[in-house]
Amino acid sequence: MAEYVRGAPEVAVIRMCNPPLNAISDVTLRALKEKVKHANIDPTAKAVVICGANGKFSAGADIKGFSVGIQKDTVSMESVVALIEKSEKPFVAAIEDIAFGGGLELALGCHYRIANMKAQVGFPEVTIGLLPGAGGTQRLPRLIGVPAALDMIVTGKYVPATEALKLGILDEIVEENPIEAAIKLARRISGQPLGPRRLSLKQTPQLPNMKAFLSEALLKVKKQAPGCLSPEMCFRAVEASVYLPFAEGIRKEKELFRLLFTSGQAKALQYAFLAQRISEKWILPNGASWKTASPQPIRKAAVIGLGTMGQGIVVALVKAKIPVVALEKDKKHLEIARKAIKACLERETLRMQQKGKTLDIHKAKLLHFTLDFGALKDVDLVIEAVFEDMVLKKEIFCKLSEVCKPEAFLGTNTSCLDIDEIASITNRPQQVIGTHFFSPAHVMKLIEIIHGQHTSPTAIATIMKLAKIMGKCGVLVENCFGFVGNQLLNSYNEQTYFLLEEGSTPEEMDKILEEFGFKLGPFKVSDLAGLDVGWKSRIGQGLTGANLPLGTPPCQRDGKRYSPLPDVLCEQGRYGQKTGKGWYLYDKPGGKTAKSDPWFHNFLQNYRNVHNITTRTITQEEILERCLYSLINEGFRILSEEIASCPEAIDTIYINGYGWPRHKGGPMFYASEIGLPQILRKLQKYAEANPDIPKLQPSPFLQKLVTLGSPPLKNWPSLVRAQQNKL
Repeated sequence: MAEYVRGAPEVAVIRMCNPPLNAISDVTLRALKEKVKHANIDPTAKAVVICGANGKFSAGADIKGFSVGIQKDTVSMESVVALIEKSEKPFVAAIEDIAFGGGLELALGCHYRIANMKAQVGFPEVTIGLLPGAGGTQRLPRLIGVPAALDMIVTGKYVPATEALKLGILDEIVEENPIEAAIKLARRISGQPLGPRRLSLKQTPQLPNMKAFLSEALLKVKKQAPGCLSPEMCFRAVEASVYLPFAEGIRKEKELFRLLFTSGQAKALQYAFLAQRISEKWILPNGASWKTASPQPIRKAAVIGLGTMGQGIVVALVKAKIPVVALEKDKKHLEIARKAIKACLERETLRMQQKGKTLDIHKAKLLHFTLDFGALKDVDLVIEAVFEDMVLKKEIFCKLSEVCKPEAFLGTNTSCLDIDEIASITNRPQQVIGTHFFSPAHVMKLIEIIHGQHTSPTAIATIMKLAKIMGKCGVLVENCFGFVGNQLLNSYNEQTYFLLEEGSTPEEMDKILEEFGFKLGPFKVSDLAGLDVGWKSRIGQGLTGANLPLGTPPCQRDGKRYSPLPDVLCEQGRYGQKTGKGWYLYDKPGGKTAKSDPWFHNFLQNYRNVHNITTRTITQEEILERCLYSLINEGFRILSEEIASCPEAIDTIYINGYGWPRHKGGPMFYASEIGLPQILRKLQKYAEANPDIPKLQPSPFLQKLVTLGSPPLKNWPSLVRAQQNKL
């Protein structure tokens, strides 16, 4: 796991070997400690270089080892870092490509650091509910100052080599092999005093207004990550470097690390980190695995329909440096889209430059706007992004069958419509696939990838690879109305409407669900997305207007309760932020600040009176449980019908597409932590009180799991398969 070789006369090289990214497992750390000890007593070695094998330095601690907990006989990484730093021989870190987490802490223990131009460094521990636990929170502030150290440690962001050099993290950047450069440097500095290079001996640079700066910084951390433990604990650890001697700061870091390590949030965040990888292992219903198929290269793509969603998809493809043909129906809409896309790309280019990346859309000729379907004849992939109208989509796919080359893949950005019906109009159903992006598409990470009855494993493999190239999270799901995410969302939203009718308010529910961890409550989200989006979909399904005459309280259709509230608002022209009024009132159309609307509250009271609805005081507990447990209940139904492959797939979708708080692990993980018997009891209670709300009736699969003694989440998919095999 670590080898010791002679790099040059008088220079020893210690190479970490744990492919693919040289993660620091307990075995690797033990081997590294032995090699460092050997180098310290080797009389022929005057200096030492530490590097990684296979062109990588280290991605940090092995997350898989966290599940076993902190063992008494485990080698402390901080002790190895301290051993390196205290050496009388100069140690040089040769950083290739990555030095993250524990890898960067090892590098900070070295007396000098050299990296190649494409290297990145960072402390991502905060994203898995932890903090740098091997002295990183104490050494980095001493090296680069508190503001820059907080910016890295509290956010977990990666810093490119050029920025790391400016900050002082790196001593040198080289074009050539950093290992060779590190060996040359090691020979040159051999014999020089190391005291000034030992970060533990330095004082953290003071600011003239340090106390005020830290107070303001803490408020900012709490505002940006409400309810999250790890960002605040990262702040507290860095703060310790200001006020405590190094040894005491290390003790404080260990204390805070242990607090986080044993917290439920760390468990949830580490689950969320691994959930996407687990969800990718799905075997298709016909037994085939898309993982064995060869993805085809997407050298050129096209997007049809340049509304808000289409614009975002174009930008996302261009950011991935894929040439795009952008097609609209008429010149007016094309010009509007051209201006919006170019403005967005300019902003994205600036952001990428700040991260040390480049994007030159003009030089690379990445973007072509057109009204002509003939321009799509040589593309490898088309993504249709027009509004949710089956007739229109089928018309477009019929044209694509005639224009596109036979091997071109045809994607549809539908959020709910039948992929098989769309594919049926084409001459290549095996090439048709659902590509459900989330708005804004150039920002949101999720793509629900929907396979139809005839979609080939090659098509799936190609789009899954494209998602990775675009820096997105692709999750494969079965074809059905609303797929996974929107089915869960519909159950959640439905409860909010019923609770509104029964006596709650948008302000109250949004506050409660934001305190739970959502960045925006359901009514603010609805206003942001536009109430008319769902309304148009319901019109298409015949579920509004004359098809749903208002009944006696509460409103029912076919014996099932429904709420016409969002449709009534749309009929009043209240679409949300875009019109300046929806559930809330805004200063102007397009305004962002939601204000309580007296008109709406008066309308709501009149609505209740018309329908003879007696209002009541609804507790915070009921609001949370009915909203969240109905969503979770739908998740169990989706699992039992194999619409999603596993609970990890559902959680990955809801975290990355719908704002579920990552530090609570996703709805299915949350259910497993709360306890399935508790979820079942509460659903039964609410179903009994509301017999006309089907979504509150407990899922048979949830009931079965409770009967089986609530097996762990990882066992649920096998129990679904066993159930299907019996059927």
